[in-house]
Amino acid sequence: MYRIVGGDGREYGPVSADEIARWISEGRVNAQTLTRSEESTDWKPLSTFPEFAGALHAVAPGAGLPPLPPQSPDQLAAAILARGYTVDIGSCLSRSWGLLKANFWLVVGTTLLIYVLLGGIGAGLSHLATLWLGLSLHRFAVAGGVVGSVWHMIFGGSLLGGLYWFYLRLIRGYSPDVGDAFAGFTLAFAQLTLAYIVSALLTCAGLVFCFLPGIYLAVAWIFTLPLVIDKRMDFWEAMEVSRKVVTREWWSVFALIIVAGLVGGAGILACCVGVLVTAPIGFGALVYAYEDIFGTQQPSSALRL
Repeated sequence: MYRIVGGDGREYGPVSADEIARWISEGRVNAQTLTRSEESTDWKPLSTFPEFAGALHAVAPGAGLPPLPPQSPDQLAAAILARGYTVDIGSCLSRSWGLLKANFWLVVGTTLLIYVLLGGIGAGLSHLATLWLGLSLHRFAVAGGVVGSVWHMIFGGSLLGGLYWFYLRLIRGYSPDVGDAFAGFTLAFAQLTLAYIVSALLTCAGLVFCFLPGIYLAVAWIFTLPLVIDKRMDFWEAMEVSRKVVTREWWSVFALIIVAGLVGGAGILACCVGVLVTAPIGFGALVYAYEDIFGTQQPSSALRL
């Protein structure tokens, strides 16, 4: 018996080998669909299971072959560094704008919802907590900051990871809905949370003690969350892969982050309403950069149920 991760980010199973073979023939799963046997906890592309090689080859000759290396995080980083890559800021922004135009309300609504949950809910809980405790203005600020920080630490990784997942599915030609933006809570909650907390703490430590190391780490770890949710990496593996790969083109990635941030914040000049448009463009540019660098190595699974 087997379990798989569908194109909607949900886990299906247990199902028999015969059922999976039928799904292959119907085009509902492919060679890259993440699969594991009931006896294992490791998710691997379906093409790595020899029992399905025949069914995959029958649908698409050559599909039963193992996907392009690498299969491990270290090999992934090594392969990308060996072939090299470039960060085309203009292309990332242009494609992000095109994605927004083609899916305007879905992208704007989903992005706004996640940003509100990241900031607004934390602020609201801070206010309620201080009212309930009857604190003075000074203590209100302190307690509010603590509550807001705790909210971000617990849920920030899954919310941002889910937003990356939503954009990646849209970029790859699927038809995601708002629910996909919350996939981080079901696909990799623990690892996304650890990635978010550990990278934030180490970056802050670098900023406090020497500043420049903090800047370096903030940029080097920019792709940690999408690596966790897209490649199902452990948090430290994702941090290391992102750091190794980004370091090669650190200044280009740094420039992309600066430009994406400026674009994302530019909407504030238009009575803040413009942020609804510019924030998705800035975020989408980062996702396109991730896809250009990492996406061709191991596409997400493609089950459509």
